[in-house]
This record gives sequence, structure tokens and C-alpha cells, in this order.
Amino acid sequence: MTGSKMTTMTLKDMRATRELGESKSDLDRVRKMVRDGIEPAEDEDSPNASALMRAEIEKRRRGRPAGSGNKVQVSIRYRREVVDYFKSTGEGWQTRMDDALMEWVKAHSHSA
Repeated sequence: MTGSKMTTMTLKDMRATRELGESKSDLDRVRKMVRDGIEPAEDEDSPNASALMRAEIEKRRRGRPAGSGNKVQVSIRYRREVVDYFKSTGEGWQTRMDDALMEWVKAHSHSA
């Protein structure tokens, strides 16, 4: 990054600088490059950084990860005491509740 000075600012600082018209970022130029499909020049310190970052970003998906496919989402009402108990056991309480119900199902299933 020859000839450039690296600084660290918080988001609040950056917004304040921009509001005061002191920002050195040429956002209009950047927006025009994006609109025209122009790729940024390679960074001499890390020539393939843009490609690596873009590849990593493309792998990411929004939202929650896909489920295993063996569970069904339902809306159900339980007694407050039951939910409070399982919640009091900490993170993963829903899985423990599911395990307890599965245990009951196995103990009460009729083998044909």
C-alpha cells in the first residue's frame, strides 16, 4: 500500500467525518466502478485478496443453516413450569426437551 496512510476509526468516527465533509473516501468513484463492473486494482501486498474475499462471501448464505431434515416445526403450547424447567437448564434446552419426549416415545411405543 505504497503512499497510503492506514488509520483506524470507529463507525461512529467515520460517520462524523463524513458528516463534516472531511471523508477522504471517493464514494462516487467507487459506486461508478461497481455500476460499470470495473474491478479494483490488485493490492501489491496481497494481489489475490479481492478474489479470495469475494469467493468467501459467495459461500456464505443468509439466515439459519439448513436443518437435518428429520425435524418438523410446529406451534405447540406447554405448561409454563415445563418450559421454565427446560430453559433453566441453559443453552440447548429445546434439544433436551426433544430428547426427553423421544425417550418417552421409545418407552411407550408398541412393537408390532
